[in-house]
Amino acid sequence: MKPIQEFKVVPRFPERLVPLKRMAYNVLFSWDSEIRDIFQRVDPKLWTETDHNPVRLMSRVRQKRLDELNLDTGFTSQLEEVAHRFDAYMNPPKRTEGDFCVAYFSAEFGLTTCVPIYSGGLGMLAGDHLKSASDLNVPLVGVGLLYQMGYFSQYLNNDGWQMENYIPNDFDYMPVTQCLDKDGKQLKVSVRFKDRDAAIAVWKIQVGRIPLYVLDTDLAENPPDIRATTASLYGGDLEMRIRQEIVLGVGGVRALKALGITPTVIHMNEGHSAFSALERINLLRKEHNLSFDAAKELVQASTIFTTHTPVPAGNDVFSPELARPYFEEYCKELGISWPVLLGYGRVNPRDENEPFGVTPLSLRLSAHANGVSKLHGVVSRNMWQNIWPKTPTEDTPIDSVTNGIHVSTWASREISRLYNRYMGQDWKEDPDPEHIWKYINQIPLSEIWRAHGHCRERLVAYCRRALLKQFKRQGAPADMLTSAMEILSPDTLTIGFARRFATYKRATLLFSDPNRLARILNNPERPVQIIIAGKAHPADNDGKAFIKQIIHYSREARFNNKIMFLENYNIHKACLLTAGCDVWLNNPRRPLEACGTSGMKALANGVLNLSVLDGWWDEGYGPDYGWAIGLGEEEANQQLQDLTESQALYNLLEHQVVPKFYTRSPDGIPLAWCEMIRNSIRDLMPRFSSHRMVKEYHDRFYRQCSDRFNALSAGGFQSATQQAEWCNLLRTSWNEVSILGISSEKVPTKMVGEELNIQATVRLGKLKPEDVTVEVYFGTMDHQGEFLDRETIGMKPVKEIEPGVRAFEVNIDCRIPGRFGYTVRVMPSREKLGNPFVLGLITWA
Repeated sequence: MKPIQEFKVVPRFPERLVPLKRMAYNVLFSWDSEIRDIFQRVDPKLWTETDHNPVRLMSRVRQKRLDELNLDTGFTSQLEEVAHRFDAYMNPPKRTEGDFCVAYFSAEFGLTTCVPIYSGGLGMLAGDHLKSASDLNVPLVGVGLLYQMGYFSQYLNNDGWQMENYIPNDFDYMPVTQCLDKDGKQLKVSVRFKDRDAAIAVWKIQVGRIPLYVLDTDLAENPPDIRATTASLYGGDLEMRIRQEIVLGVGGVRALKALGITPTVIHMNEGHSAFSALERINLLRKEHNLSFDAAKELVQASTIFTTHTPVPAGNDVFSPELARPYFEEYCKELGISWPVLLGYGRVNPRDENEPFGVTPLSLRLSAHANGVSKLHGVVSRNMWQNIWPKTPTEDTPIDSVTNGIHVSTWASREISRLYNRYMGQDWKEDPDPEHIWKYINQIPLSEIWRAHGHCRERLVAYCRRALLKQFKRQGAPADMLTSAMEILSPDTLTIGFARRFATYKRATLLFSDPNRLARILNNPERPVQIIIAGKAHPADNDGKAFIKQIIHYSREARFNNKIMFLENYNIHKACLLTAGCDVWLNNPRRPLEACGTSGMKALANGVLNLSVLDGWWDEGYGPDYGWAIGLGEEEANQQLQDLTESQALYNLLEHQVVPKFYTRSPDGIPLAWCEMIRNSIRDLMPRFSSHRMVKEYHDRFYRQCSDRFNALSAGGFQSATQQAEWCNLLRTSWNEVSILGISSEKVPTKMVGEELNIQATVRLGKLKPEDVTVEVYFGTMDHQGEFLDRETIGMKPVKEIEPGVRAFEVNIDCRIPGRFGYTVRVMPSREKLGNPFVLGLITWA
């Protein structure tokens, strides 16, 4: 039986309490503890029951309670003060950067527990990116998907096997609002799925100062299979995946258009949003009558692509048979043929057996591409070098911007208070992290230890309650319910391991020698305990087997009360774990961890990292900050690598980590341990915060891309048309380009401080000197005559030798001693192209 009509009953808010409703619909509460405090004060019990969801809290609070609060001068005074700070934050001084707007596309965003549209690190990074953009007042909007069921909730059966439960989201009780059209109805756009239209509703999540627009296909006018497109994150088959990516990329660009937003920069966070570049080309062609080539130049010049996946299998690819029905007609709108589009999505455009990949498509349509750590940049260049076959691997145009974390979100209440006290209240919005974090030196070690102790106590208490709840659900006997409240100790060295249970992350490495581990954990003078959390993908039975294995170990008598697996890892649990553990363990198989931001979250709370030299820790590690497992080896024999690194892990725990934690001063403080905490926060936090990361994207990429977009758009897009014509001239004339000769001083040895003069004779054919960049490519050499490192320096045209042939010249400074070599190359002009490698044109001597 269904009702013939629905209606809502909502509490009546007195005028003085209205700011509560305004703040509830802005996830600024996820990183502003004073806003959370005011919501908790409304009804502490209900705040817990609603999982810290202010919208649901506001919908369920009793009218009597609101009337009481309205008469509570203490509460209303606090609310007035918090609301004043909120309004001041939301109305910052206007930026004076001209026409500049970044649209940040991502398939998931990790913002807060009550907005479950994330699964793991990619989403956490995207959420932190928006939050730092908000704090730094960067003109940016987010674009994502609003999943009806999000990612799955995890629970374990009695045997320790992961089970999945999908809980539908009720958007009415989430901090999500409808975007409305000019008639006051929900704004909708549409995309084409084969021969059918798919309607898409547009919603908004306010992330501080940043709007995040999220798209939803669960609409009555859509047939069931189309409605299910945004049902769950990373659910379904490949056809569901390509549909989701069409909604995100094509639908996202159309949603921005409908909202009246014209971004000057698009930032694609992973290849899921690759189709946004195609739709921008499509819109430019329709609205400004541009050719495909002209529109592509404009889009390419203003697009940034961040790749997160260090293994080829993790990058989405679709068979031509699957993709063709979705894109063949669309190609006609783009002004290209289906085979041409296929070529853009292949590493080798001429290989008809290669599938259509979103990563090659993203790389070819972006001016800038980057990995998410320095090591991941190297891995990515090796993975995708064949897209630019004439370019040396080290010159493959994939840079790196190391990820960071939003400190205000992840620092515990206790640690945040220390930051506020010693760095000042404005540290959260300070754009100069190097300066502000130096003040950490002023924090007494005793205060660091006391604050961290409170975090550990809270974590242990939470784990006990969580285990009790889990045992009750499983129908455990009374003695097990009693034991749940005895697990772990608030005074014991606590190791945390929490991440996605992909097998390369080696969650069971710590259990390689159970007997040795038991001796470490059960040392009567220096005990250790371990808390583990994380989800395996529903289709990853190997990852699930790891979880089951850990559960079985935790039930053995020798590990009694020493090991706990915390079910259903989410943002709330991540905050507790990264604050309450003492050591954060990470042991992936190098170099498969792209970055690993959970270790940065631990860092923000004074938790010391114990990790393989992979991802961010490869560039962050120092003996004053934590411990490194191994020396950065990459073994072909995985069993040998696992054995070697497990023994290294045990040795570190026995001989360094545990003794340092339990070596105390007369007043009970581990001074050397706390000194490491202070050193790591002071030196590493400014390098691995998302404020630094967003500022780096802004300074290196966003500003440049926006300037190029505006320049190419000028004069009725005439500049874009001229750029396309110039690029076509390069393509058709490049076969005439050659290096006819190179000459330099015939001196085998130079003294430091002298110069080496190099001249090159270059045939340009129809091209002019300003069309090309002629460079000397030089560096130190190994014993086999290969470059160990290299740098480039541009050569200047000096004279015309004959029509179409020019001489170029440069002097190289001989700054350091060593064995050097050089060669010469010709490329398209660096000044005319944001990325001279994108055309794939290069001529070597």
